[in-house]
Amino acid sequence: MCDDHSVIGCDFYVMEKLNGIIPRQNMPKELILDESQTRDLCLSVIDKMIDLHQVDIAGTELEKLGKGEGYVERQISGWSDRYVKSKTDDAAEFKGVMDWLKNNMPQDSGQCLIHNDFRFDNVVLNVNNPLEVMGILDWEMATVGDPLMDLGNSLAYWVEAGDEPQFQMLRRQPTHLPGMLTRKQLVEYYLEKTGRKLDSFVFYEVYGLFRLAVIIQQIYYRYYHGQTKDKRFAGFVYAAKYLESRCLALIKGA
Repeated sequence: MCDDHSVIGCDFYVMEKLNGIIPRQNMPKELILDESQTRDLCLSVIDKMIDLHQVDIAGTELEKLGKGEGYVERQISGWSDRYVKSKTDDAAEFKGVMDWLKNNMPQDSGQCLIHNDFRFDNVVLNVNNPLEVMGILDWEMATVGDPLMDLGNSLAYWVEAGDEPQFQMLRRQPTHLPGMLTRKQLVEYYLEKTGRKLDSFVFYEVYGLFRLAVIIQQIYYRYYHGQTKDKRFAGFVYAAKYLESRCLALIKGA
């Protein structure tokens, strides 16, 4: 990071270029992994999140990213407010979901460095060893906060092979492949590796889905009001409505 304007006339930063493989909705055709290798890749990616959550930030500049205790409350309040502001006449209500999240907030489980957008399509794999994660991208939302909330965010994108067609349509990473952990297995693996104890992960899963719905609704809001003409956004309101039903089903099950 450089704030010396004598160089190019403005603040700027220098980023290292990484040459590697980014797993998106589907694996690259030339990358063929069997079920066992896919599982190893899955664990390798999860382990990077676990490593991140264990970084010692005490006494470093990274501490300044956080706002102290109350992270869970700030997220529920903030994302609820964003949803209300982005509602359109044809949007899902989400009132029941927002009320449930507000009334069931746990205390912060801890404070650590979190990515806030940790997904397969934000990791870079080594070309010579595609089971090795050589880089993590998109740190714009990184902060100091609750690690379980970070995991909940990631879970919202974790679409399994047996999920409903509506959820399959939202898939943007290859978590449907044979060998990938299920959401339940992912949570169990994370808790075991970090030594955390938790009776239920439902709150964090609902939060992650709600947060994703807000992001989708915010994009649809722009389309609804003519701020963008991109036809791909026309159906986003239905995606948000589906996520509301998914949240309500999880709440009912809890």
